[in-house]
Amino acid sequence: MPAGSLNAVPRFPSRIGRDARSGYPAVPYRYRLHLALSCPHCLQIAITHSLLGLADIVPMTLLPGVPDAPGGGYLALRPLYEASSHQHPGPAAAPVLSDSWTGRIVSTHTPAILEDLARRFGASGPRLYPEGADERIGAIGRLCEHDISAAAQRAGEAGADAAARDTALATLLRGLGSLERHLSSAQHVLGGEPTAADVRLWVTLVQLDTVHRWHLDAAAVYRIITDHPHLWSYARRLAAHPAFGSHLDLDGITRRHHARCRGAEAAGAAVRIVDWASHVPRTVASVNTTGS
Repeated sequence: MPAGSLNAVPRFPSRIGRDARSGYPAVPYRYRLHLALSCPHCLQIAITHSLLGLADIVPMTLLPGVPDAPGGGYLALRPLYEASSHQHPGPAAAPVLSDSWTGRIVSTHTPAILEDLARRFGASGPRLYPEGADERIGAIGRLCEHDISAAAQRAGEAGADAAARDTALATLLRGLGSLERHLSSAQHVLGGEPTAADVRLWVTLVQLDTVHRWHLDAAAVYRIITDHPHLWSYARRLAAHPAFGSHLDLDGITRRHHARCRGAEAAGAAVRIVDWASHVPRTVASVNTTGS
């Protein structure tokens, strides 16, 4: 799956259903999440899990920041993958939603896991998918994936010609600019409370600062900071929210990035956008890691 992409065809695409006829009914304590908080997909799920207050109903096992199996993936997940797909050909990657009754994987598809947590287990929590907001949430997801993450990656790509990098940077700045205009008069993307759109955007901003910034030049990073004060104020405000900031694994993100990336460090690497560490509570009381 390409970095930041949520649209690749999942290997395990099952869903949590409304009742027993679905095969995977929404039974409390039956399912478990397996997440590496250094992964942006896993970070979205962990934040959603906390916002919904599901620590007891759907326990969570945390994995190391950097995959520990040869070829990528996690040794701890290999038994689940083998039980679910005989001689599974790829890495045993996170995220995983597993079924403790069968010992098999339900889903590895981030959008499905996010929706199922909210729609099947989060009835008493905040409305992360408000009625009639699906298209707007989807539009934010596409903007984050294509106009921010992919554009930032192209803007800092080693070996790319200057024109291609400039075009990508222009796309990135337009995407950030549209969000800046909206957040200049709004607390959150869709209204007064956090929704799935805020989870996606915030994780994208974390990745922009902690991963993509390493390959951007100082002038680009300066524009990203100075042209978007409301956007970065929003990022800091959500970082102070326990469901967001408490899940940041800054060391894991850095180690994961350097383990996978072969690009050259650029001048912008020294220009930090947000002091994320100052917003990270050291106690993560909402996470149940029993059995990890």
